[in-house]
Amino acid sequence: MRLLMVYCHPNPNSFCGALRSTARAALIDAGHELREIDLYAEGFDPVLAREDLATYLPDTAKNIAPLQAHVDALRWAEGWLVVYPTWNYGPPAMLKGWFDRVWLPGVSFGLGGSRHRPIVGRLDNIRWFCGITASGAPWWWLRVIRDPGRSFFMRGLRPLYARICKTQWLQLHSMNYATANDRTAFLERVQRTLRALPK
Repeated sequence: MRLLMVYCHPNPNSFCGALRSTARAALIDAGHELREIDLYAEGFDPVLAREDLATYLPDTAKNIAPLQAHVDALRWAEGWLVVYPTWNYGPPAMLKGWFDRVWLPGVSFGLGGSRHRPIVGRLDNIRWFCGITASGAPWWWLRVIRDPGRSFFMRGLRPLYARICKTQWLQLHSMNYATANDRTAFLERVQRTLRALPK
C-alpha cells in the first residue's frame, strides 16, 4: 500500500521520535511504500495568512501552488498515518496549521451545496488511517471530556475518505507517569499493529 506518514514533534530524540522510527520500520518490513513529511524538520509554516484566506474558496489554486508537494503526497497515498504528541487535548499548532493550509477545498473536501448539507469528501484514495499519539491525561479523563483530539481525527476527518476506509487509533495515556515498561509495551503494540496491515 502507498502510505504517507506525517510526523510532528520538535525533538527527534523524543518518545514520539521513537514512535516514528518504530512505525517506519514496521511498515517498510511489511512491504509498504512509504513517504514521510516531518513538519518541524521542514520548517513548515502553519499560518493561514490573510492573503491565503482571501483566495481560500475563490482561487484555491493559489493556495495549493506553494504546497504542491504536500498536496501531491496526500493524493498519492492510499493510506496515511500521523504521529504526534497530544498537547492541550489536541495536536500541536504546527500540525493543525498543516490541515488548515493543505487540506483545502478541492483537495480534501468540497462544499455540500447548501447550508444544511455537510462538506463532501474528496480523498477517495484514502482507504486506511492510523493515529499514533501520547498524552499526559489518563484515559478516563479524556473519556469525560470526549477526547477532542481523537474526535478530530477519527470522527471529523473520517467522512473525507473512501467509504471503505479502515481507521485505527493508538494512544499512550498518562505519558507523564509512564514507566520504561509502559513505553516499551506501547512501541511493541505499534509495531504489531502496523506489521499486520495488509498490502
